[in-house]
Amino acid sequence: MKTKLTIAVDFDGTCVTHEFPAVGQDIGAVPVLKKLAAAGHKIILLTMRSGETLEAAKQWFADNDIPLFGVNWNKTQWRWTKSRKVHADVYIDDQALGAPLKELPSLARPYYIDWEAVNDWFEKRGLI
Repeated sequence: MKTKLTIAVDFDGTCVTHEFPAVGQDIGAVPVLKKLAAAGHKIILLTMRSGETLEAAKQWFADNDIPLFGVNWNKTQWRWTKSRKVHADVYIDDQALGAPLKELPSLARPYYIDWEAVNDWFEKRGLI
């Protein structure tokens, strides 16, 4: 039986290009996130967005048929902690030290998550 992970995913610069407050363009996240969800992993959207901009990010997941386990919280962690930090097994965020990045030099903020490398990381561990 494969391990099922809880994966916290940032939005801007991670799932889409940086175009806040608008929703940016896809950068390859959709097929990998779909594979992760299909493998039974729980995906939590972990973002600084709020209000209407958060709703737009949630709609992006819905439009791409990517189920969310939570948004800015893990609904199961409250059984064992009162911490506000969202618990996950893996965090995917373009601002994280060591995150696999690729450069799209034509854009104002040119560094984004490299979803091919993310896919490879999960595949090498037999998680997708």
